[in-house]
Amino acid sequence: MKLSASEFKNSNRKCLTLLGMSGVGKTHLAKLLSRQDKYFHYSGDYRIGAEYLNDKILDNIKNHVRQDKWLRNLLDNESISIQNHITFDNLSSVSAFLGKAGNPELGGTPIDTFITRQTMHLNAETKAMLDVPQFIQKSKTQGFNHFINDAGGSLCELDNEQVYQTLADNTVILYIRASKTNETALIERAQTHPKPLYYQADFLKQQLDIYLQKNQLIYVAQINPNEFVRWVFPRLLEHRKPKYEAIANKYGYTIDSEDLYQCKNANEVFGLIYGAMN
Repeated sequence: MKLSASEFKNSNRKCLTLLGMSGVGKTHLAKLLSRQDKYFHYSGDYRIGAEYLNDKILDNIKNHVRQDKWLRNLLDNESISIQNHITFDNLSSVSAFLGKAGNPELGGTPIDTFITRQTMHLNAETKAMLDVPQFIQKSKTQGFNHFINDAGGSLCELDNEQVYQTLADNTVILYIRASKTNETALIERAQTHPKPLYYQADFLKQQLDIYLQKNQLIYVAQINPNEFVRWVFPRLLEHRKPKYEAIANKYGYTIDSEDLYQCKNANEVFGLIYGAMN
């Protein structure tokens, strides 16, 4: 929703979609607002893992368990069961399913499987974002005053106007733009803790080709998965920045991460948002 600062300030029900890289401050903003009022916190990544990829995640775990004969027998005769205990603060099962492209002996995922799972994640994220209107209605019936869609960092990669228009029709889209300091911190975190990520198909193919040539490798199966994530992350960051900006310019508003980190309470966060709307 494109609103003026006064329109947003006077609205009885505030619905936000938070846009930006993972680690840029989306959850921090949501928690600050929730301390003052009753917000329904919708996590896109949680919805992906708990609903749309849950069965695939469980199948993947069971396939790994079955590699051990003793555990396979216990699983097959139902002596043990496996559940996906995903939470807002622990999405590791989704990350583990997504995996990292590269040498399986080094913990990598074979490229064909990796690409298939990337497509599954794309479809799941699309559905999770299109679910936002129904969860806004659900939050009303549960007595929540306001609504926050804490979207995944890969929202900008969907390139789906239906998704963006749906979010714009039902929420105020707020892009948290990473400062240079914040970008450096994100890159450093990716170096020390490389994690599975979603990549647009064309971007992934292009970067894999460059990496293979640069390192004189022939097959993706020769790639050290963690080294590739470390190498590609700064490129992914640059790839996503114009996409975030395009969404914000067309559908929403932009605030800076450094300004957000200075906020100590909900009133200061709203002041920042009102400033972006003027």
